[in-house]
Amino acid sequence: MAPKKVTIVGSGNWGSAIARIVGQNAQQYPNLFDQTVNMWVFEEIVDGQKLSEIINTQHENVKYLPGKKLPENVVAVTDVVDSCKNSDILVFVIPHQFVPKVCNQLKGNLKSDAMAISLIKGLSVNPNGGIKLISEEIHEILNIEVSVLMGANLAHEVADEKFCEATIGTLDKKKDAEMWFKLFNTENFRINVVEDANTVELCGALKNVVACAAGFADGLKLGDNTKAALIRIGLMEIIKFIENFYPGARLETFLESCGVADLVTTCYGGRNRKICEAYVTSKKPLSEVEKELLNGQSAQGPLTAEEIYATLQSKNSVEKFPLFVAVHRICKGEVPADRLIECVRAN
Repeated sequence: MAPKKVTIVGSGNWGSAIARIVGQNAQQYPNLFDQTVNMWVFEEIVDGQKLSEIINTQHENVKYLPGKKLPENVVAVTDVVDSCKNSDILVFVIPHQFVPKVCNQLKGNLKSDAMAISLIKGLSVNPNGGIKLISEEIHEILNIEVSVLMGANLAHEVADEKFCEATIGTLDKKKDAEMWFKLFNTENFRINVVEDANTVELCGALKNVVACAAGFADGLKLGDNTKAALIRIGLMEIIKFIENFYPGARLETFLESCGVADLVTTCYGGRNRKICEAYVTSKKPLSEVEKELLNGQSAQGPLTAEEIYATLQSKNSVEKFPLFVAVHRICKGEVPADRLIECVRAN
């Protein structure tokens, strides 16, 4: 079989961090992967230069992952269709709200047997109510097989090659596990593949909402006991949400990196906790805080909370998920942050 061509669809800090791994592993397995890895870059001007040109000459994403070299076989391509049209594997690492637009550009321009893996931690909303997984959205638009990768993976720590784990959820472990393992696994980025893709993906999305609650608690200086209680309540709501809307989860999946580990990590680090703490302490609008702190990137927690709330409303289930609902209302300015515990405790 010919080596598989890989494209990274996205080039933020997480996309650039994962490109380091994919680029190195492609070099390590030349019989399995094409030696050139494309990375789609949304063109920006940085210090008077095009970001794509900086990446292709200096081999560094100076805006989103400064100080970390990319392998020289990772090539920045500014046209998303050109970056993907001859690829066998698409690695999606973009903010979840941009998935429909990007996928509709790619529709009809991919190889018929292409496959994808989503590293996107978010949800979409069906027009008729209810949520849709990002993997489902990609599959519906592009009609290709989609796996997911989630875990306790703060991008800067992955780029620093600090030891961590990640979970890949696939629909066919027997067919895909070895390929995904070789594409992503390293000594310091340890992969486990499970056949429970929906649970893996939902854990990755829902933990961002709990991280917002943790950020509010930090901003209010409520202490470690309260924060631990919020994490526990959040985990229970994650499990309950999955049981209600995507039944069939395996309990052991919640103990994977995509579950408890990712939840804890995100509640103590990560951008969602960070902006929600600053939202409380600065008293500025959340959109302004996000713009100031995230260097043009997005926090997925507030948007995911809004999407969850719409789903709960459509299913008359708002009262069953007090933490999720409280996070949404605080982010929208409907409830002050100092009422967080009151909202959670009232249920």
